[in-house]
Amino acid sequence: MKHFLAISDLSSAEVQDLLDVAIRLKKEYIEKGNPPLFKGKVLGMIFQKPSLRTRVSFDMAMRHMGGDALYLSPNEIGLGQRESIADVARVLSGYVQALMARVFAYEHILELAKWSSIPVVNALSDYNHPCQGMGDALTIQEKFGKAKGLNVTFVGDGNNVAHSLMLDCARLGMDITVITPPGYEPDAGILRQAEGFARRNLCQVRVTNDLEAGLQGAEAVYTDVWASMGQEHEAFERARTFAPYQVNIDLMRMAAPGALFLHCLPAHRDEEVTDAVIESQTSVVFDQAENRLHMQKALIVMLLAE
Repeated sequence: MKHFLAISDLSSAEVQDLLDVAIRLKKEYIEKGNPPLFKGKVLGMIFQKPSLRTRVSFDMAMRHMGGDALYLSPNEIGLGQRESIADVARVLSGYVQALMARVFAYEHILELAKWSSIPVVNALSDYNHPCQGMGDALTIQEKFGKAKGLNVTFVGDGNNVAHSLMLDCARLGMDITVITPPGYEPDAGILRQAEGFARRNLCQVRVTNDLEAGLQGAEAVYTDVWASMGQEHEAFERARTFAPYQVNIDLMRMAAPGALFLHCLPAHRDEEVTDAVIESQTSVVFDQAENRLHMQKALIVMLLAE
């Protein structure tokens, strides 16, 4: 891989390879610690949006494997405002060995990758969240012992997290259903991509507004916040629209018995998900958060390690 920008850029085999590397690195870390494969290497971390999991998981991934990470705040760079993205990419390419960026616009990620002579990782954009998607896939495979043939349902806004989850599931042979209120369905282009991957991997991608139909047989139920960063002005209206789609005990009973609950965090408890669900025995949200660390290691290994 030269860059990691979108799951759709990878083949099914490459997605599975990433998962296998992450599983191996996690086991290795628990048993004896990871080798210093990143010694002498620095990851530049560009942030337009604040973060807990993304910043700490990438920083610690580099440290666990002997490298270092450099945090670059919005005020320090002003990506595309204080300085052109092309200039930022070329300057940083001379200082560090890889870049990750958490941005508002996917176009900024593509521009960084275009001008950078070092690997670029998309750590979040308005369009997709591939690092989260890979961490989710790692958690699902870890909990079930497999991915292919599973039935996953996402409930809520057809947002960047839903987009990457759809593509991951389709690449790995999992059935994926996205349930949204009318008007909040996933991007049509992403849906077409996911459907194409699903046909090749003998699984299904569905989008519906019907909770009961969409949750039937679901072995994992996933949700996210109703209003993402940059959508705060829509929060009140979205809260009214999404209220019937809250993941609560009654909704979880529509899924398969013992269905896992997933959330990318941060969670707005008792909004998109009730406290009872997120603290239930079938909730794996903190396993997801931890697995971001091991997935970031795998990504950087595939991009940097000789």
